[in-house]
Amino acid sequence: MNALIQDTRAIYRQAAAFALACPLLFLIPVLVEMAQHIVELQAGMYVSEAGAKAAETDPLRLQFGFAKTLALLLPGYWFVRFIALPDRSRAARIEWPAFGLWLMVFAFAAVQMWWGLFGPSLTGLAGLQGQPATIAQIALEVLSMALAIYLTAWTVAWPLGNKAVGPLRSFTIMQGSFWHALGLMITSMLPLMALHYALAIVAVMALPAGLDWAAMVLDAFLVGLLALTLTGSSVYAALHAAKRRGVDLLPSAQDTDVPVPAQGIPRGA
Repeated sequence: MNALIQDTRAIYRQAAAFALACPLLFLIPVLVEMAQHIVELQAGMYVSEAGAKAAETDPLRLQFGFAKTLALLLPGYWFVRFIALPDRSRAARIEWPAFGLWLMVFAFAAVQMWWGLFGPSLTGLAGLQGQPATIAQIALEVLSMALAIYLTAWTVAWPLGNKAVGPLRSFTIMQGSFWHALGLMITSMLPLMALHYALAIVAVMALPAGLDWAAMVLDAFLVGLLALTLTGSSVYAALHAAKRRGVDLLPSAQDTDVPVPAQGIPRGA
């Protein structure tokens, strides 16, 4: 429990430090979230409960929703390195092979998110309906969450340039650390998600129209922080598991190509 509390505090502390050190990266999900809110406001989502239900399936809103899920991942390469690299001056650099490895992790997550929003239901493809479909869907969601946890070491090691930790080795590293990782996932997400949904409910049910914009701006910054805390939970879960296993997630000299800096984003940007 002490480790969970300490890591949770570190996640929020590092998220705040990164937002101040690299504001342009922090603002990526903020701006995309705000763009989605503009679409929602124009669709009347926050006028009434009926308007909210009608706007939920708006195609343009769903497209911006997918863009937002990608934007949540975009600061991940830099934030993983910001936390894990001993030399923080390297965190803002685009280095190879680390960046190329991270792009593959990003693509893997993007395909999953696209399928979740626009792809056919797996239960539907299996011909399930009613209660069996509901049970199967819950089972798939639990399995997906467990898979994400066991792949955590891989998703953290590759942005650091450690190609030796692939998906299969990630399972081995994360064994015995499942509950710690799950706890960090909850503590890094639940408080911010509760505020996120509370702002939406208040905007629909209680706020006058003029204040909806203020609530949505606040929510956009909240989502920007959530993007960092979710990534931070993965980093600290992987570091915790690697320490227990005696594994170094940073690449060894023989596993690393000579770093080639590209057009990086300055730390103070």
